[in-house]
Amino acid sequence: MHSIVIIAAGAIGAGLLLGQASYREEIEKWRKEREASLVRDDGWLTVAGLYWLKEGDNRAGTASTNEIVLPPGSAPARIGVFTFRNGSATFTAEGGVEVTLDGKPVRKVALRSDAEGTPDVLRTGALSMWVIRRGDRYAIRLRDLNAPARKQFQGLRWFDIDEAWRIRARWVPYNPPKKVSVLNIVGITEEALCPGYAAFEIAGKEYRLEPTQEGGRLFFVFRDATAGRETYPAGRFLYADPPEGGHVTLDFNRAYSPPCAFTAYATCPLPLPQNRLPVRIPAGEMNHPAAAH
Repeated sequence: MHSIVIIAAGAIGAGLLLGQASYREEIEKWRKEREASLVRDDGWLTVAGLYWLKEGDNRAGTASTNEIVLPPGSAPARIGVFTFRNGSATFTAEGGVEVTLDGKPVRKVALRSDAEGTPDVLRTGALSMWVIRRGDRYAIRLRDLNAPARKQFQGLRWFDIDEAWRIRARWVPYNPPKKVSVLNIVGITEEALCPGYAAFEIAGKEYRLEPTQEGGRLFFVFRDATAGRETYPAGRFLYADPPEGGHVTLDFNRAYSPPCAFTAYATCPLPLPQNRLPVRIPAGEMNHPAAAH
């Protein structure tokens, strides 16, 4: 009888160790994928420009006389003109310069912005450009496959994986969801819906985080007492699966730096005032020397 108890206890211990190991492997795999996503052709390390459009003509090329000045040596002195009027943008290519859309050369074309779904992407050489809308402003976002930030990237730094930071939080819904004003890093405020808040304890004290919804998941933008020292100063991002049974899992081992940590040309949302926590959360992605801000 005693031997059976010992075997069972050993099996339980082995099961716990296996569970811990598989969790660690899961987080390590996620972190490798996170790092790989930054250096891909469509990763944030290739984002190399953000040019706010003015009404009328916005000339583009490497010459300093253009409104949209492209990286030196990346394109001709003038590749064309973005004409912007009343929220609509049209591109006209310069004669003798090849600019493509969907693999086909264009001379003059109206461009869909990201506010209309998938934006139209213009390409020339290693560069790609498309129209984004933020609030009531429009800009051209530039991607450069030869961006220095991509070539010089040496990897991310992380806090040690600690399953204690995988927290089962109490979920309190708002019925109906409340409107929140989300300020971004370039000073534009946009309205979003907050479906509720997650309440959890750290060292016996309760804290709350309010998310917005994105792609069926909860999206938290938060700042804690590690910000500016160990983590990105403006805050970090964290996704969570929808609440289940009145609870939501906040896995801070998956907290990560926003795109603005890697490029000065992103328009990242900042934490809501209520999501600025006066407590350290030493979990997830740390800051790194190549941070853009």
